[in-house]
Amino acid sequence: MATYAEPLPRYDLSADEVAQLEVLLADLVRSERDPGEMRFHDDAWEYAARLPTGLRAALEDFRRTDPAAGLQIFGLPVDDTVVGPTPGDWQAAAASVRARREEFFLALVSRCLGDVFGWSTLQAGRPIQNVLPIAGEEDQQSGHGSDTLLEWHTEDGFHPYRCDYLLLFGVRNHDRVPTTLSSVRDVQLPDDVRRLLAEPRFYILPDDEHLRQLAARDPHHPGLMRMIRMRETPEPVAVLFGAADSPFLRIDPFFMRCVDDDTEAEQALKALVTELERVQQDVVVGAGGLLVVDNYLAVHGRRAFTARYDGTDRWLKKATVTRDLRKSRDSRETAADRVLV
Repeated sequence: MATYAEPLPRYDLSADEVAQLEVLLADLVRSERDPGEMRFHDDAWEYAARLPTGLRAALEDFRRTDPAAGLQIFGLPVDDTVVGPTPGDWQAAAASVRARREEFFLALVSRCLGDVFGWSTLQAGRPIQNVLPIAGEEDQQSGHGSDTLLEWHTEDGFHPYRCDYLLLFGVRNHDRVPTTLSSVRDVQLPDDVRRLLAEPRFYILPDDEHLRQLAARDPHHPGLMRMIRMRETPEPVAVLFGAADSPFLRIDPFFMRCVDDDTEAEQALKALVTELERVQQDVVVGAGGLLVVDNYLAVHGRRAFTARYDGTDRWLKKATVTRDLRKSRDSRETAADRVLV
């Protein structure tokens, strides 16, 4: 069977739009506000209104009509010298202000799609996270690995409050390391397999990163306790859900198993995995590029690469966005909070 993947739509910023953005981003940088703090995102609607009209229209269409599994945005210049060397870990990246301009852009684009939120178990709950290789974590199934292929997955697929959209902005990617992406809309499966995948016959467990970071920093944190419970006593879920003729997807094969060793479910899952592999495409998020992933339609991962740890490695900024923050109220300390515990 031939491989076929629907190409992603793209939005190219015009010279006038870039000039408009530069004024907006310069104003924000001078304001000394911090997009790494949740307070900024409470006010981001005001600044997002100053984004170019064409860009906002493209984002609104993507949000409202579900036209594709992803959207690429190109054209914002990134000065490789100004942003500084790729940091050695996410803590150093979070503490640096050198790429704050790029974080503002990511934050405002995110606001056009919904509400940015964070996890207490990941990067201290920061709303803007850093994806970069960390020495000693080369083989981890996380955004900090390098030598090992990051297996494709639904972002936080184990969790009922996972994001609607995952956004990746390129600060640096000299080696053009690809992000992998597959769309559930491109797969071809028999109706009986689709029906089986739509039944709650699968467990998806929390990935190691949700457990590892907080265990090292605060082993008694309630967020960690919740993740441990979800790993030890998972709820059975369906892999396909929504409209039968155009389903949504949640899957993370590396952290999955079937309920009661259900062989029929296992075969159906294997069929879906094979199809998602068949239609997989490589998407390079280069400097100044932004990839919006629809987390209900797409799975994503990353090709393996060799990290140098010399300040020139791949460095992305990441945001997770929900269309409905209210639904996660039982996992946030207050109604206004944006961090899931």
